[in-house]
Parts: sequence; C-alpha cells; structure tokens
Amino acid sequence: MEEAENEIIKPSLGKETRQLLKDEGLKAKKSLGQHFLVDGRALGKIVTAGCVSGDDTIIEVGPGLGVLTKELARTAKQVICIEIDAGLSNSLGSRLSELANVKIVNRDILDIHPGEVLPPGETRYKVIANLPYYITSAVLRHFLESEIPPHLMVVMVQKEVAKQIAARPGKMSLLSVGVQLYGRVEIVAAVPARSFHPVPKVDSAIVRVTGHNQAFIPVKDRDSFFRIVRAGFGAPRKQLINTLSHGLGEEKEIILRTLLEADIEPTRRAESLSIEDWCRLWQVFQAG
Repeated sequence: MEEAENEIIKPSLGKETRQLLKDEGLKAKKSLGQHFLVDGRALGKIVTAGCVSGDDTIIEVGPGLGVLTKELARTAKQVICIEIDAGLSNSLGSRLSELANVKIVNRDILDIHPGEVLPPGETRYKVIANLPYYITSAVLRHFLESEIPPHLMVVMVQKEVAKQIAARPGKMSLLSVGVQLYGRVEIVAAVPARSFHPVPKVDSAIVRVTGHNQAFIPVKDRDSFFRIVRAGFGAPRKQLINTLSHGLGEEKEIILRTLLEADIEPTRRAESLSIEDWCRLWQVFQAG
C-alpha cells in the first residue's frame, strides 16, 4: 500500500493547481466552499482508504480540478463526477475527455438520486470525495438514506465534524447516530489546512464509512426511529425522561416505563446512548 501512495506524492501539486486555475480562468468560490487538495500524501491516503479496484463504480462529489478523479480513474471501472460549478465542470470535461471511464455531471448532488447516474442495474458503488464543508452532513445523509446506499464512503471533511461522526457513546450526537446507523466509521487520517488551496481556517480528516452487512432499522421505519432520536437530542444536557417526554409529547410515566423496559436508565443523557440502545428503545416504542 505504501508504494501505491508514493506513486501519488506530487511535491509540485500546489504549483500545478495555481497554474491550472490561472490557465483556465478559474478561481475557488467561497460560496461553494471550494478548497482544492494540493497534498499528494493526503491524496494517496484517500485512494488507499477507498481500496479502489477494477470492479468499482465510484461517485465523486465536487471533483474540482480533477486531481482525485484522475487517480481514481487509473484503477476504477467508472468514475462518475458530480460537479455543481459549471466552470469547473466544463474544464474537467475538456481536460479529461480522453478518459473513457470518467463521466462528468454538472448538477447539484442533493438533487440527484444515485440511480439516475449509476449504470443501468448497478447497485453496488462507492462514494469517494473531498466534500465542501458546508454540505457535509447533507451529502452523507443523502447517500446513506437513499434507496441505493453506497457500500463504502471515503470522504474528506472538517476535522471536528469527523470527530462528531466517529464519536462513541458518551459523546454521541444526532449526526453520529445518523451516520453510524448505516455504517462503521473510522477516521483514517488527519489532514492539515495547508494541504489545500486556498488554505481553509480549519484542519480536515479523511473518514471511511463501511456499510453494515445488515440494516439496524428497516427503510420503512427510518422516520419513526429518527423521530425518537431527534426528541432525545432536543435538549442534550437534560435527562432522557425529560427530553423524550417533551419531544414526543408523552407523559413522563409512559416514557419512564418505556426506558426501563428498554433497559435504559431514565437519568441518562442522549449522548451516552449507543446505536444498539437507540434501536432497542425504538423497538419498545413500536411494540407499545
């Protein structure tokens, strides 16, 4: 694996990026949260974490200048790039036109169902991307909650968000529950702010989400499950008996019996519950 990463180390990537932006008449748009990766080592870590093979269909969100795209295309069966910026999309289309396994789609990822861009009948794919900070949570949920979720996601996100996503019981949040319900989360590596152009104000991290072999909650029951979770996190510092009673509009006596039946202490706080705890609590609510 180390050799594969070394092949991607490009000390001059920052210079190449600035020159390309100048040649193409492009610039990073703050409104779209654009920060282009100029760190070859980080690039190598993303590709390695994605375990890219010749059988893979990959959706890349926000390919930017195509630095990651070209590395993915070296091995993957197909790379489908979703780029909302028309200027970047046109630039990619012309510069990567010789790569037959790369498809450029100039649309907002949040308006696209995965099935719209995947090859007919394709249901197994990966998402590998350097995500704009401002849409990280929305993109994760968009894919994980879709009818055709990816079996693997490797994404670059803000470091603090990565910590939230990978949090363990005691520091859980609505975001960590929302991601971990669908897959096992690992922080692969930290990536300093200087690895991007322009340099953002915060550091980043590479996160890998590997889909569970079996879903915790049936698709048809997701809304009822998250109704309970959202209620629990309605006032994170308060005890569950209070937050659930208020959030669900139920008497405390009912909530007390439900929590005890689910083997959860009523005085616990939402951040302390594991995915298994939430699923057990949901099951008791459903049975009641």
